[in-house]
Amino acid sequence: MSDVLTRWNQLPADEAAREILPCCSSTAWAHRMAARRPLADEEALLAASDETWRNLDEPAWTEAFRSHPRIGETRAEQPSHARSAVWSAQEQQKAALTGDDIKIALAEGNREYEQRFKRIFIVCASGKTAPEILEILRHRLQNDPEVELHEAAEQQRQIMQLRIKRWLDE
Repeated sequence: MSDVLTRWNQLPADEAAREILPCCSSTAWAHRMAARRPLADEEALLAASDETWRNLDEPAWTEAFRSHPRIGETRAEQPSHARSAVWSAQEQQKAALTGDDIKIALAEGNREYEQRFKRIFIVCASGKTAPEILEILRHRLQNDPEVELHEAAEQQRQIMQLRIKRWLDE
């Protein structure tokens, strides 16, 4: 078991929720995760995270979505924890290396997505180039609202998995 997980398992519930919150930015998720302790290892933590996330409602998902900056930007709609902001910048690092034409297309795609779905576009950007993300964005604009909500939630779940692993390695 990692030292981080050992320490987290021993924290008071409110403190444990605050500690894990940057991995997701949904307060409901963080409190439910804290209530599931103790968790034996990384595998158990990741499984608990997935189950907890999938059992949340749309407002809890939306809270997490609001903590992300738009692809190609650095500021989130809802101010995020400093740790979350650093992780987001790392996740978008490869996507940031692109020309102005792709940046403009992403900005336009972001605006179109927000008009259509009333939230920012969420994608697990880690390791993806800006052209790859633009292609994903254009494809997802074709989804109906219910399908897209679940796709956004799945992307958030993938981001959480990466962030939990980073958190455990700190």
